[in-house]
Amino acid sequence: MAVTDEAIARIQAMIVAGDLTPGQRLPPEKELSETLGLSRSSLREAVKALELIRVLDVRRGDGTYVTTLEPSLLHEAMSFVIDMHADASLIEMFEVRRILEPSASVMAIQHLDDERIAELRSMVDEVDESTTVEDLVAHDLQFHARVIELSGNAYLASLLAALGSKTVRARIWRGLTEEKAVARTLQEHHAIVDALEKRDTELTRALVTVHVSGVESWLRRSM
Repeated sequence: MAVTDEAIARIQAMIVAGDLTPGQRLPPEKELSETLGLSRSSLREAVKALELIRVLDVRRGDGTYVTTLEPSLLHEAMSFVIDMHADASLIEMFEVRRILEPSASVMAIQHLDDERIAELRSMVDEVDESTTVEDLVAHDLQFHARVIELSGNAYLASLLAALGSKTVRARIWRGLTEEKAVARTLQEHHAIVDALEKRDTELTRALVTVHVSGVESWLRRSM
């Protein structure tokens, strides 16, 4: 494993140094292994590992390429891991969301116009207490992702998207439905849009903090 770790580190160093750039094809295996001073077997293991975390793209019959390295792509691996986390880790995930999401939502204000406000308004108007759990999950993912996307910070948006596990959201919305708390939660979405429309940074920050904290508290109680 130590040799494989070394191979991963060396490929990473080539990417960081600019010797390998997004979209570039890696040299043939024999050439690259000789350049790095590694065995071909350890290089293959490193490539497999980097493919799993979406740094490399192995195209059968064509070669191995560096991916786009876009934040949304690299954070896919994090989202996969989060879906498998135990309850204690889920609480920590929500703590991170509670810290980052209010700031991301405030950052979105500077990028808002009437068309984007209307888009957010349409999202929250499409769901109500009669909406199925599956559609509530889809709405929740779409609404939060869109607000965060408007922050203009791709790394922040993709990190929060990775933390916003679909599996966890499904569990939460099922619980909210059983407790007849869907209306209150959706009202909070409406209130967030109202605050964004007013360009009220402090109110937006407060409402998003309360919204995420409320879901976090529900999750703690449900354990």
